Amino acid sequence: MTENEISKIFLDIAFKVHKTLGSGLFESVYENIVCYELDKQNIPYDIQKTVPIEYDGRKFDNAFRADIIIDNKVIIELKSVEKLNDLHKKQLLTYLKLTGLRLGLLINFNEILLKNGIVRIVNNL
Repeated sequence: MTENEISKIFLDIAFKVHKTLGSGLFESVYENIVCYELDKQNIPYDIQKTVPIEYDGRKFDNAFRADIIIDNKVIIELKSVEKLNDLHKKQLLTYLKLTGLRLGLLINFNEILLKNGIVRIVNNL
């Protein structure tokens, strides 16, 4: 699957989950439910994946954790916050640059209309 195909599938899942559960739950609840939906569709993913980075010739094994990485192609960062801000967007772009991945989705489930809480971040896509 391409990054865009993965993105479409994940967004369909996110809309379904948000429509069913609504907003206001903890991020971990949404994370578990969307992963359940990915499992139902046999889509490979890693949850809370520890990602190493290299700095100054040294490898740091536990640099950061990505919420979900789908098929080693798309990073999903889930939030349940009052409002997304620029720091959330910059964080995801940094994750993309450090991993070499090209597409990330930032999803804030704490929106009345989920479409208002979706940000697509690209890195040389």
